[in-house]
Amino acid sequence: MAEPRGTELELTAAAAEWHAYPQPLWRTHPKYWPDIWRRSIQARIVTGTLLMSTVVLLLVGWVMMSQVTDGVLESRRLSAQAEAFAQLASLTRNINAADSTAVNQQLSQLVLGSNRPGLYDVVLSPIGNSGSNATRRTGLVESDSVPQVLQSSVNSNDSKLWDTYTVIKYTDGRTAPGLVIGSQLRVDSTRDKYAVYFLFPLTAQQETLDVVQRALVTAGLLLVVLLGAVAWLVTRQVVTPVRMARRIAERLAAGKLEERMQVRGTDDLARLAVSFNKMASNLQRQIRRLEDLSRLQRRFVSDVSHELRTPLTTVRMAADLLHENRDEFDPMARRSVELLQNELNRFEELLADLLEISRFDAGAAALDLEDVDLRDIVSRVLENHETLLERKGCEVQLDMPEPCRAQVDARRIERILRNLIGNAIEHSEGLPILISTAYDDDAAAVAVRDHGVGFRAEEAEMVFSRFWRADPARARTTGGTGLGLSIALEDARLHGGRLDAWGSPGEGAYFRLTIPRRPDVALAGSPLPARPADAVRVITEKSLVDVGAPYQKLTGGEEQ
Repeated sequence: MAEPRGTELELTAAAAEWHAYPQPLWRTHPKYWPDIWRRSIQARIVTGTLLMSTVVLLLVGWVMMSQVTDGVLESRRLSAQAEAFAQLASLTRNINAADSTAVNQQLSQLVLGSNRPGLYDVVLSPIGNSGSNATRRTGLVESDSVPQVLQSSVNSNDSKLWDTYTVIKYTDGRTAPGLVIGSQLRVDSTRDKYAVYFLFPLTAQQETLDVVQRALVTAGLLLVVLLGAVAWLVTRQVVTPVRMARRIAERLAAGKLEERMQVRGTDDLARLAVSFNKMASNLQRQIRRLEDLSRLQRRFVSDVSHELRTPLTTVRMAADLLHENRDEFDPMARRSVELLQNELNRFEELLADLLEISRFDAGAAALDLEDVDLRDIVSRVLENHETLLERKGCEVQLDMPEPCRAQVDARRIERILRNLIGNAIEHSEGLPILISTAYDDDAAAVAVRDHGVGFRAEEAEMVFSRFWRADPARARTTGGTGLGLSIALEDARLHGGRLDAWGSPGEGAYFRLTIPRRPDVALAGSPLPARPADAVRVITEKSLVDVGAPYQKLTGGEEQ
C-alpha cells in the first residue's frame, strides 16, 4: 500500500509545482486571474507600475493639454480682439461719414464691406428702437450664434469690447467652434445704437489641438507599454532566482538533496545562490549523517534482538524447569523463581516488540488482508483480558450494534486493540470502560474510552512515542514494554488508517482507531467522533492528537 501512496504524493507535488508557475495571463482563464495576482510578485509589480504610470501620465497629459489649449486660444483671442477693434473703428468712421438720411440704406453695405470671408463674419443688430429693426449679417452665419449673455453685456455697456466662446451655426447646417467679440456702434447723426458682433471660427485651432491630443495619447500609451516592459524585465531578473530558490527548496524538502541553484555572476542574487547552496550542502551532510546514525541504530536494535533470542531460549528452558519444580523449593527460592518467570515473559515481549519495530523501520512490514468483523476481534481481546478485568474489577460496556466488517490484517488489528484495551483496563482505576464500533461506506472505526487518570494536554503529543510513559513511577500490573502504542500507530498507518488520542486529567482517555474498509479507499473522515461525547471540560487544540495520517489531510466527518 505504500507504493500507491507514494505515487499519489508525486502527482500531488507535480500538480502543486504546476500551479506554482502560472501560465501567461493571456493564456489563462479570467477566473484564475485573482490566483495569479495573489501568487505572483511579478504580476503585482508590473500591474502596479502600469496603474501608477497611467495615473501619472493622465495627470501630466491633462496639465500639458490645458496649457497648450490656453496658449493657442489666448493667442487667437488677442489677435481677434485687435482685428475686431480695427474693424469696429473703421466701421464707425464710415457710418459717421455717410449721409444721415441714407444711413439705414448704407448699413448693409458697410457691414458687408467690413467682412473678411473665411476669417470672421459680422452680425449687426439694432439696440432698442434705433433705426431699422432688421438684423444684418454676413455670409451664412446664423444670428443666434451670439450667446444671450454676450448680447446682454454689449447692450448694457458701450465702452468696451466683450468676447466669449461659442458654437457658430450656419444656415447650411454646419457648426464650428468660435470666438464672438461684440461692442456697441453709435451713429452720431441719428443717435441710433447698434450691436456689432465679430464671429471668428476656431476650426484651425481645434484641428491643432486635436493633433496635439492624439500625439499626447499615442506617446502616453507607448510610454505605459514601455514602462510595463521595463518593470517586467526588471522584476523578472529578481523574481526568477527567487522562484528557482523556491523550486529547489521544494525539491530538497521532497528528499532530492542533490539539487542546487545555478550561480551566475557576482551580484547580490549570485551571492544568495551561493549561500543557499552552502546551506543545502550542510543540510545534506547533516541529513546523511542522521540517516546513517538512524540506520546503524535500527541495525543494532535488530541485531541485538536477534542475537538475544538464542541465550534467551536457553534461559527460558532453565527457568521453565525451575518454575515446574518450584513447589520443592523453600518460600524464598519459590518467590525468586516466580519473579524470574515474570521478568522473562516481559523480556520476551520486549524482544518481540523490538523486532516488530525494526521491521517497520526497515519497511519490511506487510499486510495479510482478510474480511473480518471487528466485533469478533474485540471479543477475542476481551477474552484474553478476563483475568485482568476481574482483578481490576472493571466493567466493560459494549456499543457494537451492527456488524462492522473490513478488509484488514486481523493479527495487526488485534494487536492494536490489545494495546488500547489493555491500557484502558490498567489505567481505568476500576471505573467502566466503553468500547464502540461504527462504520460507513469507506471507513470502520473502533473507540476505547476509559474514565481513569487520563493524561495532560502536553502529554498527549508524546503518548505514541517509543518507551514513553505518563508516570514512570506508577506501579504496572501488565508489565508493558512502552512500545505498544508505537507499534499500534505503525500498524494503523500500514493499513492507511489513523489512530487518534484524547485525554484529560481526571476524566480518562479516549483512543479511536479508523481504518479503510477496503485497501483501495483513501480515508476522508471517521464514523466515530474525535473526542468522547461525555467530555465536559474545555478541549484545547493539544488535547486532541491526530498522528495516524501523516501523509494526507483528512477532512469531513470530523467532530471538532
